[in-house]
Amino acid sequence: MLAIKNIQQYYGGSHILRDLSFEVRLGRVTVLLGRNGVGKTTLLKSLMGLVPIRSGSIEFDGKPIEKATPYERARRGMGYVPQGREIFARLTVEENLRMGLAYKSGSTPIPAELYELFPVLKQMLHRRGGDLSGGQQQQLAIARALAPGPKLLILDEPTEGIQPSIIKDIGRVIRMLADRGDMAILLCEQYYDFAQELADDYLVMERGEFIARGQGADMEANGVRQLVAI
Repeated sequence: MLAIKNIQQYYGGSHILRDLSFEVRLGRVTVLLGRNGVGKTTLLKSLMGLVPIRSGSIEFDGKPIEKATPYERARRGMGYVPQGREIFARLTVEENLRMGLAYKSGSTPIPAELYELFPVLKQMLHRRGGDLSGGQQQQLAIARALAPGPKLLILDEPTEGIQPSIIKDIGRVIRMLADRGDMAILLCEQYYDFAQELADDYLVMERGEFIARGQGADMEANGVRQLVAI
């Protein structure tokens, strides 16, 4: 679904992403791990077109998208949940969900499945996003990204600052979405145990490069926990 080849990215004179190549496949959760400051979020923003790459190629669903705008990438089926959630605090839960459908026709209904995945959102449909707890806001951010039915879901640190019960709920949803087989998921995560539980494939970054990769089932045997320990 997503194929990245030899991408390079710079901030000023600083070389941030160094010749990165990998694939994210349908029906699988690819986990991106690494300590703070190694370039994980920059990589995700590059995939979404929020920061430019210097060279290399990004293919989505078999077509090059390096020159596509973030809006065009979203229309093609890329969903993005940024670090920090970035919901609209003054809009209601329903209005936030409708923002996920902004490029669809005005009559497109909010998918009922979102309320099945995150029942709390239906209960709080008319509450402002800023009045929700951190965990509820994260569920809202994920639901907003899922509203248009993406083929790829990119999540940046979805467990950050979230209570354990909601972390479990988010993990259950991610696994279920992948197991349906019609979506690819790229999960950037600091919480090792959560990442290991979900990973079908893993990538470990350090200083803008991949230093390890493999199948999720081999993470413990390959010493990935030690590679990302602070």
